[in-house]
Amino acid sequence: MSDKPWDRIWKGAGLVTCEGEGLGLIEQGLIAVRDNEIVWVGAEVDAPRDKIAATPQIVSLNGGWVFPGLIDCHTHLVFGGNRAREFEMRLEGATYEEIARAGGGILSTVKATRAASEEELFAASLPRARDLLREGVTTLEIKSGYGLDLQSEIKMLKVARAIGAELGLTIKTSCLAAHALPPEYAGRAGDYIDLICSQILPRLAEEGLADAVDGFCEGIAFSPDEIARVFETAKDLGLPVKLHADQLSDLDGAALAASFDGLSADHLEYTNPKGVEAMARAGTVAVLLPGAFYTLKETRRPPIETFRKEGVSMALASDCNPGSSPISSLRLILNMGCTLFGLTPTEALRGVTVNAAKALGESTRKGRLAVGMDADFCHYKIGAPADLCYWMSGARPDKVVMGGGEITVL
Repeated sequence: MSDKPWDRIWKGAGLVTCEGEGLGLIEQGLIAVRDNEIVWVGAEVDAPRDKIAATPQIVSLNGGWVFPGLIDCHTHLVFGGNRAREFEMRLEGATYEEIARAGGGILSTVKATRAASEEELFAASLPRARDLLREGVTTLEIKSGYGLDLQSEIKMLKVARAIGAELGLTIKTSCLAAHALPPEYAGRAGDYIDLICSQILPRLAEEGLADAVDGFCEGIAFSPDEIARVFETAKDLGLPVKLHADQLSDLDGAALAASFDGLSADHLEYTNPKGVEAMARAGTVAVLLPGAFYTLKETRRPPIETFRKEGVSMALASDCNPGSSPISSLRLILNMGCTLFGLTPTEALRGVTVNAAKALGESTRKGRLAVGMDADFCHYKIGAPADLCYWMSGARPDKVVMGGGEITVL
């Protein structure tokens, strides 16, 4: 243990460390931070007395539970426009695919996003990020994919970075240019994939705007062969990949993501057993998105039992987007993961902490309360950890700590 003094201590509450296979609970815990990093964590009775005595700032929490900062590992949070009319259309009987093929869906958001200035996108998107922060989200993934041309994709990802700077959140960005075929490329999917591979991805990599590359592998989007071309380019550029896979049909998307050592495959309602096995071998995380399942009134659940059997890590995310998951509450997603997909509270809570960190390639810094991890954590005045899953709203965090400093959540 270093002889350097600690900067701050938080004590007097239970700790949900997420160490090991479960939640790693410590009934009366203590967390010590120095230089924005956790340097000691454990039972308060085991903490070194001399270190405590020399610490200038000690925060007594008076009960409740401290969690790692929550992680929303799949969002489309930056967008322009509104698709409430499509909500009405679905209630009138139209399917998501029918709306998309009629020119609605993703392309309607593309039109609005292209038309919006960077400042307008920032103003529209910031409240959605603040909603998540208010619930305890400290790390947030934001995708592009509503631009579908170079300048609009750049614009979206710059806004994502600006949101992180404004709120102090850790933002991980994904280029989702392979989200839909833009109208100017109608009937020319191959040419658009050429654009992604020859211009969009290299430029975003050069400017450091994309941390990963995503795609939508589906009948209404891109074929496995087209996505493979995008992923080959990502590999050449040194960018990890993730994939919207098997949401509406089984195109072996999960296996495709795994074949490129994908960080995650997301949605997965139609994933077959071989795809699950491939994910297990590759260590690819299954990101479950019950918000879209709920909004689209789907009936086929992801193969949860097969994921369990094969030992595939399962994460949960909001999928915050204007069409299929207009949700900016990860707390609600925790409940949906349990009630709609049959996850246990332990699985759900690991799904927005340690497993979500893995889905973003951040396992060494985020998602656990452990020595050497970033000092991102939240204190909730709740009676038991499962309360975060039980209540669909309920107690917001009493304290949110990011990088070792407590922030005020407005």
